[in-house]
Amino acid sequence: MNLPTAFVEKYQRLMGAAEAGQFIAALEDGQPVSGFRANPLKPGMPQATIKAATGQVPGVASGYYGQVDGKSVDHVTGWVYSQEPSAMNVATALAPQPGERVLDLCAAPGGKSTQLVAMMKNQGLLVANEIFTKRAKVLAENLERWGATNAVVVNESPATLEQQFPQFFDRILVDAPCSGEGMFRKDPAGIQYWNPDYPRECANRQQQILKSAMKMLKPGGTLVYSTCTFAPEEDEQNAAWLLREYPDLQICELPQQDGMDTGRPQWADGNPQLAKAIRLFPHHYHGEGHFIVKFRLAGDDQPTVNTRAKKRKKKGRKRQNDNVVSKKEVAEWESWARAVIPDFAAGKLIKFGEQLYSIPDGIGSLAGLHVMRPGLHLGTLKKNRFEPSLALALSLSKYDQYRSLDITHDQWRQYVHGDTLTVSGSHDNGWYLLVAEGHPCGFGKLVGQTVKNFFPKGLRF
Repeated sequence: MNLPTAFVEKYQRLMGAAEAGQFIAALEDGQPVSGFRANPLKPGMPQATIKAATGQVPGVASGYYGQVDGKSVDHVTGWVYSQEPSAMNVATALAPQPGERVLDLCAAPGGKSTQLVAMMKNQGLLVANEIFTKRAKVLAENLERWGATNAVVVNESPATLEQQFPQFFDRILVDAPCSGEGMFRKDPAGIQYWNPDYPRECANRQQQILKSAMKMLKPGGTLVYSTCTFAPEEDEQNAAWLLREYPDLQICELPQQDGMDTGRPQWADGNPQLAKAIRLFPHHYHGEGHFIVKFRLAGDDQPTVNTRAKKRKKKGRKRQNDNVVSKKEVAEWESWARAVIPDFAAGKLIKFGEQLYSIPDGIGSLAGLHVMRPGLHLGTLKKNRFEPSLALALSLSKYDQYRSLDITHDQWRQYVHGDTLTVSGSHDNGWYLLVAEGHPCGFGKLVGQTVKNFFPKGLRF
């Protein structure tokens, strides 16, 4: 790896020759660190993947060092998520609680969103936003595979969201787009985008995102700001800017694990509170580069009246008429659910075209927003019948209480390839939840001894 001369000289000035030498050597000679998280929402532990792990990530529940096979049962069914270990500390810092309203403002590809969903135990509301459409689609797919039922995925600018959700969220995560210096080992191609002015350009964009975030944070709410860069312009200096711009903000202490550094006030305005931030340097911590700071906004943390959102809701009613589910469609869904997943509790039903969704409590109106995923995708409303989705299957944990069929590993390989399956024994015809090695993996329709395959064509391999 050939680091830019200006980059090396910058950190020699900031760190001093001795530490800078260790830091640069870790970037140039070190190897990127891989990790994954197990999914506590699933009905067991992913033993096959965990056996190959090289250790646990300190302070991160269900976090492990090691590689994930992207075509394994564990990964395809959402029992594990591949994530760089340093990044796991960000959602841990936000510490969302079940039942809260949480915003992941810059959420793609979804590592932190899936971790937040798990910490919330699928209770409450997570709004996961990504401004770029292609990345938002990946975000939605990752949340579906994880089994998220309380998440809404939107594809909007922060400036648009602030109009919809004034003082709405209990906790907000801004894992901001940055200069990416902390990912140089993992993605050396990022070096070509770096220049001495780039961190300041990124810092200016980050401040605009943070302004929007502050408008959406409730009094008494929590904001975590993080980057995957070492640049003080984007880290301590932006944290100091927040404290100056918003006097009601306070920096919170964060628990420190071995190898974590404190923030460096001398790299900003000298405010000693900045030392409460956390820095992850590759020459000290077993992971890539990251910066994390946690704020709390003063206030009584009481429910706020979202008057602007109410106006948008009233204005948007006509536009949402097409989203109303008819009594006949509700009956088709309920008839199917009673037969296959009898104790499954759906939330409020809404449809987009022929697609039926269960939306989380507390989201209110989605009028005027570009929504990628309004909640849990239940399935498709066909003519006089209901066809379940893969997302619904991956959200189910108590599979032993549902109408299910156990399939072998070889049959699972056939299933994800798109083939029909042949089963033995006597079973009633109809829909079944397919379970491979204890992993709910999709739905199939049994006719005689043949299981018709409904694994999505775009995901087959």
